[in-house]
Amino acid sequence: MKRKVMKFVQRINALFFMVLLLGFSQHALAEPGLWKVEKNGVASYLFGTVHVGDNSMKGLPSKVKKALDNSDKVIVEVDISAISPMEMQRRSLPFMMLKNGKTLQSELSSENYAKLQKYFADKSIDIAMFKNLAPWAVMVTMMQMEFQSVGFSDQYGIDKQVLAYAQEHKISVGELETLERQMEMFEHLAIMNDKMIEETFDQLADVDTYFFGLIKAWKSGDMKTLTQFYNESFDDSQYGQLSEQVMLIDRNNDWVNQLSTRIGKEKLFIAVGALHLPEQHGLLKQLTDKGFTVTRI
Repeated sequence: MKRKVMKFVQRINALFFMVLLLGFSQHALAEPGLWKVEKNGVASYLFGTVHVGDNSMKGLPSKVKKALDNSDKVIVEVDISAISPMEMQRRSLPFMMLKNGKTLQSELSSENYAKLQKYFADKSIDIAMFKNLAPWAVMVTMMQMEFQSVGFSDQYGIDKQVLAYAQEHKISVGELETLERQMEMFEHLAIMNDKMIEETFDQLADVDTYFFGLIKAWKSGDMKTLTQFYNESFDDSQYGQLSEQVMLIDRNNDWVNQLSTRIGKEKLFIAVGALHLPEQHGLLKQLTDKGFTVTRI
């Protein structure tokens, strides 16, 4: 059983960073959003990304490549290119596996467990395979399966392409947090496991809105629609407020504290998930409030 789990750990980790981005809806404009952030005559760049894509998203926009060429360092959420598959497994499994005799079934309501059981049975998968996995890890597995079924994968994810460009052009890479920090983020949501699974089923029931819509808005750089996605996803419900705090607000605040001491001194290219940018806790407003000149390119 443990061997089966380990086989898909690497695939899960390549995608779990983006789960929070996939709760949002649709519309369009022109090009992915890229901003110049300046102080003391020194320019850095802020680029909102998505973590999976299809063949149509292969290749970074020319303005992004130009910004990368003008930067001395690329900053990403976590540099997964620096983590080997074995290392990924070793560091991930302790977070993904339930402890103290807990099981997937014990962590969910009978209704939600039955829905999960049917979901996997319809795909000829025995839910027993996930017996000892935390609900968030099962959720990410479901998302991954759905992405793949419509032709999307992390292979064309924008983060991965940025990292590949940096490696090819010998631009050094830094990260804003550790793999463990991202795993802990999901652990903090464990108190609302049932709601997490319910939200996942809601999203899977409307893939056009919750997935293709997000990709379309990202491609066009439509911040108005991304902001709409944000507000619809992180609503006033208990789960909406908790997930916003854990997945976005706390992390955004930490990132701004890190970046504000470096922008204006270093030429950075900062690539983070697109929904870390909008609204009052987003990086765009926070950096502006700290006195940086933020201009969309």
